[in-house]
Amino acid sequence: MRTNVLGTALTCCCRQPMTGFYRDGYCRTGPGDVGLHTVCIEATADFLRFSAARGNDLSTPMPEWDFPGLEPGDRWCLCVTRWKEALDAGIAPPICLSASHESALEWVDLDDLKAHALDDPGGVTE
Repeated sequence: MRTNVLGTALTCCCRQPMTGFYRDGYCRTGPGDVGLHTVCIEATADFLRFSAARGNDLSTPMPEWDFPGLEPGDRWCLCVTRWKEALDAGIAPPICLSASHESALEWVDLDDLKAHALDDPGGVTE
């Protein structure tokens, strides 16, 4: 069973665009996921500019990596270290708690995650 940061069943983050390290819609991690794609965010224009300025352009499509490019409002499984970096810079995007993997708590506090939770914390309906 996959568990989220709230200690309940992990819900799907997004399927349009298809996200997750395993491209299954879930922010789960495992061997090979050195980026720890565990936080389900809703992209904002400010965050996308911030990430691009840090060398990770999330707006430009990269078909070779099965990456469509993100627009504000898209949900995406983000690397927890990038979210923490954005948090420290005051630009953390909102997150879906039920779709963020429990291992994110090894890097960030639950209170910080809750402070950036979406009004509708539910994941994508299967």
